[in-house]
Amino acid sequence: MGKLSALLRLIRPVNCVMMGFAVIVGASLITYPNFSTNLLLGFVTSFTLTAASMAINDYYDRDIDAINEPQRPIPSGAISPKEALFLALVLSVIGFIAAFRTNTQCLIVATVAWIVSVTYVTKGKRTGLPGNLLVSTCVVIPFIYGGFATGTPELTTIMFVAIAFLSNTGREVAKDIVDIEGDKSQDIKTIPVVYGDRVAAFVSSIFFVLAVALSPLPWLLKLVSPWFLPLVILTDAGLVWSSFSLARDHSRNNARRVKNLALIWFLTGLLGFVAGSIG
Repeated sequence: MGKLSALLRLIRPVNCVMMGFAVIVGASLITYPNFSTNLLLGFVTSFTLTAASMAINDYYDRDIDAINEPQRPIPSGAISPKEALFLALVLSVIGFIAAFRTNTQCLIVATVAWIVSVTYVTKGKRTGLPGNLLVSTCVVIPFIYGGFATGTPELTTIMFVAIAFLSNTGREVAKDIVDIEGDKSQDIKTIPVVYGDRVAAFVSSIFFVLAVALSPLPWLLKLVSPWFLPLVILTDAGLVWSSFSLARDHSRNNARRVKNLALIWFLTGLLGFVAGSIG
């Protein structure tokens, strides 16, 4: 049970489920999801490739995590680096097989997602904001994938991808504040390392606010039903509160709280778009 628990912590299953769910959301933005075989395969692809990227990330971050998060599976000794890489390989193979079984477009999108993810882990992470943008690209690709799994992505998908991209970039910058000490030790040029946590908190807040500013457009353009509004209003309120909170208190503890809460706002936003698309 100890090894299994460590493997689950390595792949961060909550994040994987959310990315799998994002495929279903992407599909729902263009058609009522009937939970076809393609959607199931899409969920498997997104889940496994996300899990693989988490394992690869922890492999490359093992020295940093020894400082920032020593309880993580690899620095704690619960999982060896080789075991993490082997797990990533197995998960990647499963993901690509599922994508291949869906259609050619999905296989191309999955391949792009995997390349972007590995680029971030191996090179992009040390670049600061460009690395944050790579992560956000990985986050929004499942929505595009879901569109291709059931048809062709439409304007609603593009709008949601833009909003999700901005909000996740804000979360990534906030996360950099949490990781500042370990990143300094590895000479990773994140915004808080180069410019300080105050500037990073401001940049994070700007991305959150930009996401909120775009959120009314699907409703104003009549791309969604009224069921879109309650959950998206809740999401916007949460992001605005997070922005003010982080701007007022840019400590590591508060940045950790904000980046965790951002996942909740991300989920409520997902549900809002689903409700608005099928309501």
